[in-house]
Amino acid sequence: MMKYEHVEGEDKGKFRLFALSTCIWCKKTKQLLDDLGVAYDYIFVDQAGSEEKEAIMGEVKRWNPACSFPTLVINDEHCIVGYKEDQIKEAIG
Repeated sequence: MMKYEHVEGEDKGKFRLFALSTCIWCKKTKQLLDDLGVAYDYIFVDQAGSEEKEAIMGEVKRWNPACSFPTLVINDEHCIVGYKEDQIKEAIG
């Protein structure tokens, strides 16, 4: 069972951020979501246990075969890979 951290905010859909705690682009993506006041869930992949990490990476690979970070999944239908401010703002609306 993947344990996402939930960040309260305005409900603009289902936003799930797969990130690394040490990644500057992941931090910037998280900060952008915070600044935009949107509700989202995130998980720091590098802080997960080995069994959980396997499940998480399987989910990341589904959306982003390169398994790079940050990976932001929106409404289980769209994925933004990397820090792409304009695309994220557009997805939030």
